[in-house]
Amino acid sequence: MPAPSSAPRRALVTGGSGDIGGAICMRLAADGLHVIVHANGNLARAEAVVAAIHHEGGSAEAVAFDVADGEVTRAAIEALLADGPVQVLVNNAGIHDDAPMAGMSDSQWKRVVDVSLHGFFHVTQPLLLPMARTRWGRIVSVSSVAAVLGNRGQANYAAAKAALHGASRSLAREMASRGISVNVVAPGVIAGRMASAAFEPEMVKQMVPAGRPGTPEEVAALVAFLCSDAAGYVNGQVIGINGGMG
Repeated sequence: MPAPSSAPRRALVTGGSGDIGGAICMRLAADGLHVIVHANGNLARAEAVVAAIHHEGGSAEAVAFDVADGEVTRAAIEALLADGPVQVLVNNAGIHDDAPMAGMSDSQWKRVVDVSLHGFFHVTQPLLLPMARTRWGRIVSVSSVAAVLGNRGQANYAAAKAALHGASRSLAREMASRGISVNVVAPGVIAGRMASAAFEPEMVKQMVPAGRPGTPEEVAALVAFLCSDAAGYVNGQVIGINGGMG
């Protein structure tokens, strides 16, 4: 059954405890959604985001499970669905394990694909029919400029994220008649723990026409728009947010 109209829509953000994920959670909560903040293993980090949301007067809860494990994920999603449908899903979980392909191990390839691509299926698939019954839904997956342009040392990551583009365009065609949109955002260099470890400021100036990294809040603003009622006719799109990189 659809949740009562007076109840806030529920949003699940995978990888919600990281820099970009946390900003997305904060923004969706500020927009009035009840946010389910997901972490892989570190529940304490997800709970810290929940505490920050509560401090701002928002509504949130924390969950932890490994999206690469289909059985564990299905059980976790079933538990969430016991409280009603999840109408907003942000697939943000992803990991890096960089190496030139010539020196990349089997496990490096598979684990990155498992989290970004198989994780997308494991989380999204069981949410679709309950979402469809409400005749309204928003699914946004977070990809990367690497999936569009390629990046040395990231064949595994680029492959996994580029696969989300095809899956999302196909899913958009399947779900559009139910009032559900499915889109992808592809950030470039975004300030935070991951970017500061990988890129010197001078390198960012050379790579990015805007001459600066983006902020997690800028990515969150785009995601929040795609999750809103106003974005209902934006469907099956891959939208770059990269300061003009491509």
